[in-house]
Amino acid sequence: MMRKLFMLFFLGWSVLASAQVAVNTDGTAPDASTMLDVKSTSRGVLFPRMTEAQIAAIPSPANGLMVFSTTGNKFYTYISSANMWKEILYGTGTIAQLSCGSSFTVNHVAGAVAPVTKTVTYGTVTNIPGEPSKCWITSNLGADHQADSVNDATEASAGWYWQFNLKQGYKHDGITRTPNTTWIYPISETSDWITANDPCSIELGTLWRVPTYTEWSNVYNTGGWTSWSGPWASGLKLHAAGRLPYNTGVLILRGITCFYWSSVQVSTVHSWGLQMNSNFSEVYSITKSYGFSLRCVKDN
Repeated sequence: MMRKLFMLFFLGWSVLASAQVAVNTDGTAPDASTMLDVKSTSRGVLFPRMTEAQIAAIPSPANGLMVFSTTGNKFYTYISSANMWKEILYGTGTIAQLSCGSSFTVNHVAGAVAPVTKTVTYGTVTNIPGEPSKCWITSNLGADHQADSVNDATEASAGWYWQFNLKQGYKHDGITRTPNTTWIYPISETSDWITANDPCSIELGTLWRVPTYTEWSNVYNTGGWTSWSGPWASGLKLHAAGRLPYNTGVLILRGITCFYWSSVQVSTVHSWGLQMNSNFSEVYSITKSYGFSLRCVKDN
């Protein structure tokens, strides 16, 4: 029994003595009112998919049993008092599947990742030279909107800042950093940016992530970027959102320069990223404890 409980916990299941079950990735207990509590912000529940003939052949179906018919693309539930399967009628509401090029809205909640609570609508773009099969957001993670110019120095356009491989984001209004916790310095570890700490994945959904070194290099080299003109002219609209220095966390150079993290480290204290200003643009290594912008990407 203990071995079974251990395996369920390892696979993301939480089991209580009352036989309640929570399916999640954070090990939290199920809600007290449920026997099965499935928790996710990026996945759904998939019911058995069967033809009408297969549904009709189910022996002694339980009252309330639910299945999805692949014959007519409808849900059915078994009603024992009627001795038949009855269609579950659809309402008029619809949700379109996001395709790259569309916008989507995220409700950020202040906590271990988002520094403040706010609702943001992100645009998306694909066919970026160098990585044409990828989908990118068109503003920085945490930005209210896309920047108005390459030297846009507003907090609303800048979005939030992260240190390498840490999930806590920081807002900076030019005077105050939120959260105004002790700045982490130095950062020395042997790790790329792990999925569990990836703010793109946590805030936007599991398909999103911080770009790799190769992805930034491919976009940079194919675009022939030599200053911020190339990144700004691209569909990504990369702009100079500034940075938080490695040893202080105090905002500098907003509207003058910027650095976007990749997910790949160089050494225990350095990682790869993209830096740019009016005179240069390059992919190079820099200290992990800097606070820089994130531009999220996913496979299209």
